[in-house]
Amino acid sequence: MHQTTFRLNSQNYHSNEANQRYMSVSQFKSAMECEAKAFAEVRGEFTRPPSTALLVGSYLHAAFESNEAFREFLEQNHSTIYNNRGNKYKDYEKADDMIETIKNDEFCMFALQGEKEVIYTGELFGVEWKIKVDNINHERGFFSDIKSTQELKKRYWSEKYSTWVSFVQAFDYVLQMWVYREIIYQNIGHYYDPYIVAVTKESPPDKAVLHFDTGRFDFEKEYVETMLPSIIEAKLGHKNPHRCDKCEYCRASKKLEGTFEIEYLLD
Repeated sequence: MHQTTFRLNSQNYHSNEANQRYMSVSQFKSAMECEAKAFAEVRGEFTRPPSTALLVGSYLHAAFESNEAFREFLEQNHSTIYNNRGNKYKDYEKADDMIETIKNDEFCMFALQGEKEVIYTGELFGVEWKIKVDNINHERGFFSDIKSTQELKKRYWSEKYSTWVSFVQAFDYVLQMWVYREIIYQNIGHYYDPYIVAVTKESPPDKAVLHFDTGRFDFEKEYVETMLPSIIEAKLGHKNPHRCDKCEYCRASKKLEGTFEIEYLLD
């Protein structure tokens, strides 16, 4: 899957070619939901419909990357961000409140000091991975990421953990931080401490800087090691990819071959 002639950079990081050659946290998570959709995307056979939530997340990140990156994002997505009267849509006005909440907090800004959007590659369980770190501070030995959520204390039921969890576990951010921490170690030779700068979509927004008990990473390591072989088999075309039969791709590519007993509707 990986060839040394291909050099990752910020322009090709999200390309189909890069995704074919490397595994990433987002690709792993997507494959866990639906292998068929994940690898149709990798092959360029399916494009995920644009999501307001994803765009707002990118808007939030661009605001802390650099003034130039934020200006560029505004230009490229002008019609999505602004209405005909030149005012920002509500989702982006709310994002502005979240940005101000972080910028007005000295500790949040301290946790976001460092080099932005740094790319590393490494190997986990015989598979080449790529990561793009939002913020990394070599001087202090930490990396950090901004995450938005509905409420800090909201609980989610998790099939993966078989219990109620926070948004950090529900959206696999612990898994993300474990992968990033390992790949950074392979490149730097030291384990860096991961942090999440969390900000809520409430009015006014709430905020927190979150750290991780490293004992949490043992489960994530075992989880990735267990699930990865089947995902790679599907990616390489050595087995039929699992279909979730619920997502946009599965609905669009579904072909019926018979009937279903009505119990099927409750799955």
